[in-house]
Amino acid sequence: MKRIIFLFAVILMAVGMASAQGAKKAVLAVEQNVFDFGTIKEADGPVAHTFVVKNEGNAPLVLTRVVASCGCTSPEWPKEPIAPGKTAEVKVTFDPKDRPGMFAKTIALYSNGKRGSYILTLRGKVIGE
Repeated sequence: MKRIIFLFAVILMAVGMASAQGAKKAVLAVEQNVFDFGTIKEADGPVAHTFVVKNEGNAPLVLTRVVASCGCTSPEWPKEPIAPGKTAEVKVTFDPKDRPGMFAKTIALYSNGKRGSYILTLRGKVIGE
């Protein structure tokens, strides 16, 4: 009886490991998740940075939502799926108008490649006119 239970447990573990290895999954990765503009002048107007997002999984990656922490920051992202091993760009623009001083703005990426959100950050210092 012990042998049958042991054999059943071994078969169950082998099937579980085989199915986990064959599962297709998208994996979101970003080489640089924080960008520092340094010191920028309010009078120079909006500044932008492009983050490169990579799909390190074996299934297409879809960015379902990209949300900025404030109305002064606006993201642009690809709506089409990102193939495994490929990259895409998420461009984020920050408007320093009427925002002198230090700033740190976050951008949340929601996708099928990560549970919850993946956070990107823009930071720097705005000097007045």
